[in-house]
Amino acid sequence: MKSSSASQGNKAVAGDELQLVSFNIGSEEFGVDILKVQEINRMVEITRVPQTPHYVEGVINLRGKVIPIIDLRKRFNLEVRAYDKNTRIVVVDINGMVMGMIVDAVSEVLRLQSNTIESAPDIVTGVNADYIQGVAKLEDRLLIFLDLSKVVETVDAAMAGN
Repeated sequence: MKSSSASQGNKAVAGDELQLVSFNIGSEEFGVDILKVQEINRMVEITRVPQTPHYVEGVINLRGKVIPIIDLRKRFNLEVRAYDKNTRIVVVDINGMVMGMIVDAVSEVLRLQSNTIESAPDIVTGVNADYIQGVAKLEDRLLIFLDLSKVVETVDAAMAGN
């Protein structure tokens, strides 16, 4: 069975089905490939790291491993708000780099048919189009499917350069 979408990267695919972890940032719903998610944690104390980009909150010790934490609200230039009881850190592993992403709330695990995901429109507001792999059409809403490898590239470069 040949895949005609080799440039699409690794996806959680079972036949034509994708599995995504969905989460909210503000009023928008986002999804990431479940195979890239290691765990989802409540907020913990984050140690600041000097001279990092504004969206890098710092680092945490996760079972003996120090991992960078980014705030996706800041990364996407959205209004910053205080963390609350629903705030979570989604820990992901992208090509061997483990990092945490602060999100407003984690929603659910979704199973979608790959044909429900369309390319992002040419004009996208709110979130940098570089980070969007596509937009999933659900029954009553749209879900922005993030390309985490693009987010990791920028964080990896930022952490290495500082």
